[in-house]
Amino acid sequence: MQIAVLLFPGFTALDAVGPYETLGRMPGAEPVLLAERPGPVPNDRGHFSLVAEASLADVPHPDVVVVPGGPEANLPRRPGPVLDWLRAVDPGTVWTTSVCTGSLLLGAAGLLRGRRATSHWTALDVLASYGADPTGERVVTDGKYVTAAGVSSGIDMGLTLVGRIAGDEAARSAQLLLEYDPQPPYDAGSPEKAPADLVARFRKIYEERRSVA
Repeated sequence: MQIAVLLFPGFTALDAVGPYETLGRMPGAEPVLLAERPGPVPNDRGHFSLVAEASLADVPHPDVVVVPGGPEANLPRRPGPVLDWLRAVDPGTVWTTSVCTGSLLLGAAGLLRGRRATSHWTALDVLASYGADPTGERVVTDGKYVTAAGVSSGIDMGLTLVGRIAGDEAARSAQLLLEYDPQPPYDAGSPEKAPADLVARFRKIYEERRSVA
């Protein structure tokens, strides 16, 4: 099963690496990192790159597509090769997935219209503008489309999909080998749990960034 993890300049690293680590542990999995052209692709921090081993044209028939997110200004949402590739491969995928603001790319490609989906909590209104039905759930499945919320939820999405594809034992095995047993030191991981002033501060920051983009 070929698992295509899309990269683009300014992507968020964990959005790609989380699903890569979970889905890549399935029996028969063939994960491939791809981008518009092969080579190093810098992450949103600019501190390191992942290397795309294939171009979009090299991967015309993936079984699973994983679209990571990144800061909204970095997302290739305008007409071009990335959106063209997503539209072209989607009819043949078994699963089309995203993490964080990666769902905005699926939305921009027209793949989430009328579907329940999620994204980073600051981007749910943008997701709605693409005709999706946004929800704040951590992992959302609508048909073959699986979207995950903020960065860390890509691991949850990957494990969910491993269970659907290879069964519960395979998913539990992947979770155990990753030692994925979250015990965060703070309980502020969602806008419903975080202090209201913190939520308001970051909502304002993201809205200001969007207004100047």
